[in-house]
Amino acid sequence: MLVAVAVLVALGLLIVVGGAIYRRQSGRCKSTRRMDGKTIIVTGASAGIGLATAEDLARRGARVIMACRNAAKAGKLAEEIREKTGNKEVEVRVLDISDFDSVREFAREFKKTEKRLDVLINNAGVGIPDKRMTKQGFELTMATNHYGHFLLTNLLLDMLKASAPSRVVSVSSVAHKYCSKVDLDDLNFNKTPYSVFPAYALSKLCNILFTKELARKLTGTGVVANCLHPGVVATEVFNKENTWLGSFLTLLVGIIGKQRDGGAQSSIYLAVAKEAQDVSGKYFVDCKESECHPSAEDEGLAKKLWEVSEQDVQLQPSEMFY
Repeated sequence: MLVAVAVLVALGLLIVVGGAIYRRQSGRCKSTRRMDGKTIIVTGASAGIGLATAEDLARRGARVIMACRNAAKAGKLAEEIREKTGNKEVEVRVLDISDFDSVREFAREFKKTEKRLDVLINNAGVGIPDKRMTKQGFELTMATNHYGHFLLTNLLLDMLKASAPSRVVSVSSVAHKYCSKVDLDDLNFNKTPYSVFPAYALSKLCNILFTKELARKLTGTGVVANCLHPGVVATEVFNKENTWLGSFLTLLVGIIGKQRDGGAQSSIYLAVAKEAQDVSGKYFVDCKESECHPSAEDEGLAKKLWEVSEQDVQLQPSEMFY
């Protein structure tokens, strides 16, 4: 009994110390660049990495559009950001990134009321323990993490081009390296039994493939597209459903991982650093370019994913700006 207790204590100490070392060694955005006059959209900005990103960009003077599903929650947080930063140009707009109708409505309203778009940060993400389908018939993790951001980015490409030099930043994950297969005919797990981690890993691989194909299509336009792994971060991504597994994972990550401010550093770096305007189609970790899994470098797979995604979200000719 005493041996078992000692082992558990030693393991706990190892986790705590390891987490402290990990956080200390994590990279941070060193750019002090102001973003006055710039308009930036951050999806999923009412919690975690997105919230920390929005606050940092507001401190830099940007006009920040917090694109969130829960307007009431986001509204309170936006007011807190305005009070903390003194920046009154922080606004909430309703966006359920998993709902293609909501994405299209958001894009229409944004274009009616805004004159420019300098940075689009595709941040919102989920990991759903049980398979759930959206009203358009897509698996919720894929709809949120990939399809919705694919559609949103395409709908706003004309504004990004008109505002160039501009940027698209997509939050992926190291989890993409653990995606065992990519079946473009089964992106929504209609044939394969659903499990949360494979679905999440697939969606994060899709983020990188999308980024790389987008970068190729935008060559010479002044719009760059990059993606990132934020690190192991204590966020709500795996506990949107308030399950015991989600609560356990959130607790564990909270012990070993970064807090939301640390997890936002690569997103902030790719949004503001001057040198980040000179690279496109790359994957970053801790504010540095990094290698991704070979499957994420498959140009043929990226092109096919783009074509399938176009069909699935029913992208119309009038919505194509590349």
